[in-house]
Amino acid sequence: MVRRKANAVVLSERDNVAVALDDIEQNTLVRVRKGDQILEVRADEDIPFAHKFAITNVQKGHPIYKYGEIIGKATRAIRRGQHVHVHNVEGMRGKANSWKTGRRR
Repeated sequence: MVRRKANAVVLSERDNVAVALDDIEQNTLVRVRKGDQILEVRADEDIPFAHKFAITNVQKGHPIYKYGEIIGKATRAIRRGQHVHVHNVEGMRGKANSWKTGRRR
């Protein structure tokens, strides 16, 4: 088990992802501040610098929140600690409210 201080940022209470401020190695226990809480999240896989990882479980089809805004929807279930990127998220830019209805505009 690797345990080191890894930096990640969450800027909104709504967020279900954090952003890595360093490269994070798989199995690293990451301490993430979310409001007044400190969350400990074990990285399920390597997380590159500036990439996102889930701080909660996200069901397929549910929104991904970053900086308090919906940035996409999960294309499959994403477990806490998993890398969140193009392989498991569909971008929602220009698709207002389509995450709710499943329809594209």
